[in-house]
Amino acid sequence: MANVRNLKKDINYVLGDIIEAAYVWELTNASKDTKKSEAVIDEAIVTFDELISKVNAKNVENPKAHFKAISAELESKGNALIEKINKL
Repeated sequence: MANVRNLKKDINYVLGDIIEAAYVWELTNASKDTKKSEAVIDEAIVTFDELISKVNAKNVENPKAHFKAISAELESKGNALIEKINKL
């Protein structure tokens, strides 16, 4: 079960860092509109909820493949959110 715990930590750290980066952008660009950065934060929260619910899913036929797919999804969605922050 250590693998599940580490995956949950990774999800929390990655998406938490993305949210923090969006807040830092808002603080450093106080004169600009924050609707786009708020949208990135909202998307990160939704992604967090989706991934954690997938990790907590019971009765998975192939757990190793299931968790590997979740990890890959975290990486792809995390990269997409980082790109959105970079475009702000």
